[in-house]
Amino acid sequence: MRAQLLSSVGETSWALIFDIGDEVMSTLQQFAREQGLDAARFTAIGGFSSVTLGYFEVDQRRYRPIEVAEQVEVLSMIGDVAAGDDGPAVHAHVVVGRHDATTRGGHLLRALVRPTLEVVLVEAPAHLRRRQVPEVGAALIDLPSPEEQQ
Repeated sequence: MRAQLLSSVGETSWALIFDIGDEVMSTLQQFAREQGLDAARFTAIGGFSSVTLGYFEVDQRRYRPIEVAEQVEVLSMIGDVAAGDDGPAVHAHVVVGRHDATTRGGHLLRALVRPTLEVVLVEAPAHLRRRQVPEVGAALIDLPSPEEQQ
């Protein structure tokens, strides 16, 4: 992956260009750690040679993996980076298009890029913090209550 700083005035933003074979989630996680990100958002388009989506099974409190073992277009990928217990936590959802114009979508667990993935990542000035919510079985963004903001 290649990264270029686009702007550091107001909100800091980067262009991240992934190459063939790059694994998306681990690479985004590494970039977030290297930059010390704890609040950011991103969007992306491109293509994957394979992707593992996740469907969150609320009763099971886990993601059920859904393999898409074919070349797909990344029609829309959105996500965020928030502070987690072990450093930056990357969270992404993706909709991919198959060769017959059908789509698959869900939580992005793993993906291999082919031919490219173009990501625009923008760091937010405010901090987001994820907190494990046992009754849900996932880490959710924890915003202060109105009383705590005063």
